Formats: sequence, C-alpha cells, structure tokens
Amino acid sequence: MTRAAITTHILDLVTGNPAAGVAVQLFESEKPLASGLTDSDGRVLNWSDAFELRPSTYKLVFSVESYFLKQGLAPFYEDIAIAFRASELENHYHVPLLLSHYGYSTYRGS
Repeated sequence: MTRAAITTHILDLVTGNPAAGVAVQLFESEKPLASGLTDSDGRVLNWSDAFELRPSTYKLVFSVESYFLKQGLAPFYEDIAIAFRASELENHYHVPLLLSHYGYSTYRGS
C-alpha cells in the first residue's frame, strides 16, 4: 500500500483518545479533491479518490459537529478548516488536528 501524499489524524484533547468517525474533505484550491473518515486510530491514511500532489494550496475540512454531539457535548465548531501550501512534492504532508469542543490547534507532522 502506498502512503497518501497528504494524511491527517485527530486527537481529542478532552478524552486523550483518537477521534474516530469524523468526516474529512480535502480540497485543492477550493476544488473538492477527496474525502475520508477517521478510523479507530483517528487517522485518514487513504482517501476516497486518488490524486497527484502538485504545488498548490490544499485545505482539510473536518466536520466535527456530529462527533461532539455523539460525545454528548455542545459543539462550538461545526467545521474546522486548515489550509496549507504544498511546495515540496517529494515530501509527505501530515496535518494533525488536536481538538476539544472549545478549541483546536494543528502543526505539520511527520
């Protein structure tokens, strides 16, 4: 199995556990490119559609509202969007999301 050029994972900072079952959409320059659902480890490693990484701006949109509702929490966020640039095509881009129902952070992972 070839690793996707763009991957992500979500860690729920309230529970300390991976956030499973979160829908994630991937866009390239506002054009829908692929979608995925976080697995039991909170990761999207494989996307619905294959794509070739190009020098461009990409955006991950995490649909977190339903995740928090399932946890019995009143969500502050419906969706969280993270836009980033991919310019080094030989590199892998891993974009994690650290999440709570009132805040989030992200970083470039490995």
